[in-house]
Amino acid sequence: MKRTLLFPLVLVAGVLLAHSAGAHGPTPQKVDETVEIKASPAAVWAVAGDFAGIAKWDAEVKASEGSNKKRVMTLKNGEKIEEEVDEYDPARMTYTYRMLAPNLKALPASSYSATLVVTPGAQGTTHVQWYARVYRGDTGNEPPDELNDEAAKTALSQLFKAGLQGIKAKAEGKS
Repeated sequence: MKRTLLFPLVLVAGVLLAHSAGAHGPTPQKVDETVEIKASPAAVWAVAGDFAGIAKWDAEVKASEGSNKKRVMTLKNGEKIEEEVDEYDPARMTYTYRMLAPNLKALPASSYSATLVVTPGAQGTTHVQWYARVYRGDTGNEPPDELNDEAAKTALSQLFKAGLQGIKAKAEGKS
């Protein structure tokens, strides 16, 4: 008798688990970009460590203002994003920050947190890694293409790649 009661309970539990697995919201997506720069870590940090000065080295950013605690970026499309630093450590040449409020016209993400790290590379170069966890702009179960996971990852990756190329150019004295 116990066996006949157990089977329906297992079946119901399995159906509920399968249903709830398909009904969850978005999962964090990862963006991870790197660059090797022919300059010392100190020279690279002199550029990359200027958190509020991102417009000086990221071609995707038209203007920026703030401090090493908070910045407001104006992107090329004229839209603004406000970010706040969670950790700023010049001795370790790293900072971690997050977006404070979504602006889907600026970036198709509902939230993100990112970290930039400058470390010595091989043969006198410097390695810069910029990585993030990002959530898509539409947190529903069926987001439109312009607000889905791929759109959020692509937009943030583009911002990071442009920034890394700008850091490289400035640190190597090419801009």
